[in-house]
Amino acid sequence: MTVTLSGFADEISPDPREQLATLATESITHLELRSAWSVSVADLTGAQLAEFRAMLADAGVAVSAIGSPIGKIPVGAPIGPELDRMRRVAATARELGTTIVRVFSFFIPAGEPPGRYRAQVIDRMAALAEIAAGQGLVLAHENEKEIFGDIPGRCTDLITSVASPALRATFDAANFVQCGVRPFSEAYGPLRPHLVYLQVKDALAATGEVVPAGQGDGQMRETLAALRDSGFAGVMSLEPHLARAGRHGGHGGFSGPEGFTLAARSLKLILNELGISWR
Repeated sequence: MTVTLSGFADEISPDPREQLATLATESITHLELRSAWSVSVADLTGAQLAEFRAMLADAGVAVSAIGSPIGKIPVGAPIGPELDRMRRVAATARELGTTIVRVFSFFIPAGEPPGRYRAQVIDRMAALAEIAAGQGLVLAHENEKEIFGDIPGRCTDLITSVASPALRATFDAANFVQCGVRPFSEAYGPLRPHLVYLQVKDALAATGEVVPAGQGDGQMRETLAALRDSGFAGVMSLEPHLARAGRHGGHGGFSGPEGFTLAARSLKLILNELGISWR
């Protein structure tokens, strides 16, 4: 089994040149595009996209996925602008040669039961999946705190209810830990049939602090061993969040070159321990 290593390169630096230099140092030949020059992937201009694409070509780096912000808005927000944003992100994905777009399932009002919004979320995710399907893309739903799909049961319910091959799952162990879920024991089994991608970050259950892979309560070794045994040959994308965790409205976490390098080497150590080859 050989997996592909990738990562949120904007965790290294806002500057694509510094991003690509750090990836090269770690022999990582793919990146997940969330932002460049501190501009969200959903807002990059045509000129910025062309410049970024030329840099990738020069560096020999491919895009493993679009780390989009789609669905990371309140469930009650108007859906029209989000569908338009989905269309723009879909066009970007096609231009950059990837078929996977990371998405979320809408923030639920604090203190309210997520089930109250189930039908609305399913309708919205189905509309997003329809756009993706029309462009030959797959939406990888990421479990995340405070959205509908925060715990395994709601993640699987969402995917099976939408029932589209254009909506599948990615798996974020740290986010599960921060929701009180044991990632391998409670989430891996239900989500494995839907899994097309893996976000790599770990966290401490006691505090929620994000730590390098294998140093927290994310059951990373168990999950990676199970993926190995099931023949998973997809992408493992580093999302270290070692310096600053993502917040509503921002582009996500940040680690700096040193933090990203630490995260990469921690993951490689586990892969080597488990006999998993990577490229």
